[in-house]
Amino acid sequence: MRKRIGILTYRGDTGFTEPGFLRRLVKEGQELGAEVFLFGPQDVRFSERRIRGYVPKESGWKSGWHGWPDIVIDRYRYYPIPKHSLYPPFRQQKWFRYANSRFTNKFRVHQVLAQDPELARWLPQTLLYSRENLTLLLQQHRLLYLKPTNGSGGRSILRVERTADGYRLHGRTKLQAKSSEKLYTTKALSKRMEDWMEREKNGNEQFFLQQGLALELIPERIVDARLLAQKDGSGAWRLTGMGLRVGPPRSSTSNLHGGGTALPAGTFLTQRFGEEEAARIILECKELALKTVRRIEEHFGQMMEFGFDLGIDVAGRIWIIEMNPKPGRDIFRQLGQRERFRLAVRRPIEYALYLLEQDEQEKAKTNWWRKA
Repeated sequence: MRKRIGILTYRGDTGFTEPGFLRRLVKEGQELGAEVFLFGPQDVRFSERRIRGYVPKESGWKSGWHGWPDIVIDRYRYYPIPKHSLYPPFRQQKWFRYANSRFTNKFRVHQVLAQDPELARWLPQTLLYSRENLTLLLQQHRLLYLKPTNGSGGRSILRVERTADGYRLHGRTKLQAKSSEKLYTTKALSKRMEDWMEREKNGNEQFFLQQGLALELIPERIVDARLLAQKDGSGAWRLTGMGLRVGPPRSSTSNLHGGGTALPAGTFLTQRFGEEEAARIILECKELALKTVRRIEEHFGQMMEFGFDLGIDVAGRIWIIEMNPKPGRDIFRQLGQRERFRLAVRRPIEYALYLLEQDEQEKAKTNWWRKA
């Protein structure tokens, strides 16, 4: 019998977020022999044990009633704003077998990793925003970032550079508008940052301050690495791929949604650092990602994939900037790596099917012991 996989995501009046990826996810599942459909919290009829699910048609989406899923992949990108208010109480219900556990915000992740002596050395200094913490970090670092705890795509991030006569600010709003200005006192800076947070926050979201890193591997352009770690069809963590993102000139971030471009990691790092050092950097990035996902699972429970944003500074030192449990895959498409992109889409379905197979084996074993 075909396995039934539900994809939990946000469904609004105008449809789904990331529709292109979700269409491919459903298609890959169908090719693997599963029944796959999308749904939002509002689509579940628990008393009837059925769900209004959505599958792609040639143009747009087709809805229909589906039976209870054997397993659910949580792809819901939550922000603490009114339109997402259904998600937290819905996710706390024990209605489904989930392939991935709930996660937390970026600052909480930093706190968990900072408690691990093996990982702490890869973390930039990070503190919740306050005027006291701003003063403290400005004394220690020439460059700082102000970031939202739930942001994605480089939105709402403000880059602050201390100069000889004040501070230079660069940022991108949640609507992707660029912002740039010069301020001359710490008082004016803190006021500007607090205005920024008030305007940019989603709901009761907090912001944190993070040590800036010397990531200009190309003059006046931020370069960082995106690495995708996923579980495969045998339940093992694998590194699906790695690429570099180069931000536009004088941009505060390197995100592809904000105008960044993708480069192959090996080629660029070899040109910048030499063959031996480039090999060392790539290996360390991969080992660091695998070490980190195992620590995260110990703390938060079973996960299925993470996108890592890793900084590689001008001295070749590696830093964990952030990690995302519901990552994009566009970097592989931009790099022309079609098979790697397809594998990145396919692996969550393969892992969900693996979990169902394990459940069946466990049930068969239990039944055998009962009969014996």
